[in-house]
Amino acid sequence: METTLLSFTSSKFPPLSSNPTTLTHKPNPNPFFHFHSTKRTKPTPTHIRAAISRNKKEETVETVKTHLDNCFLLAAIKYQGLTVKQFQELRQSLPENTKLLVAKNTLVYKAIEGTKWEALKPCMKGMNAWLFVHSEEIPAAIKPYRNFQKERKLEENDFMGAVFEGKFYGPGDFKALETMPTRAEIYAKMLGALQGPAIGLVSTLQAPARDVLMVLKAYVKKLEDESGQ
Repeated sequence: METTLLSFTSSKFPPLSSNPTTLTHKPNPNPFFHFHSTKRTKPTPTHIRAAISRNKKEETVETVKTHLDNCFLLAAIKYQGLTVKQFQELRQSLPENTKLLVAKNTLVYKAIEGTKWEALKPCMKGMNAWLFVHSEEIPAAIKPYRNFQKERKLEENDFMGAVFEGKFYGPGDFKALETMPTRAEIYAKMLGALQGPAIGLVSTLQAPARDVLMVLKAYVKKLEDESGQ
């Protein structure tokens, strides 16, 4: 029996070159298999995120305080459910002397705490948009939202409450604000009372302080205009 011997040639590695070899990246033939870089980005430290959040909160409080300057009425509107588009359309429908702001209840309360606007505390629940009216013409400032609410059938997005002259008005009290006479109507009524019999003057003095003050201003202006002629 003959035996066949299999011989294996020894494999030798090529000598190392003294010059470094530059490796080039070849395209991956398999489009479903990719190599990703293992480089990681460092997360933002917790104390920095907290500082940014705190600064934003402080800015919101200051914004609310700024809107309260020369503000005659501050109202809360139920904001939950409104889309971004609806909110933008609402803002565009408001007069220039009326501002609408979305802010957390806690931040708004922090801004109004210790002021006459603190009477709005019952509204500090749910998601609210805040209506700042910088005009004495309250009905004209409220009417655009009422129209917007009616056209889009947003009955649930009603006024949650408002503060006017330091007094709180709940949802059921808004009719008094919406039917409040305009400045021109008050001037005409009060001036007529001042120029009429004494009983008219008595009824004038029994009117709200705001109305009496407005008519007195109008009367003074009338006298000044007459003296200047």
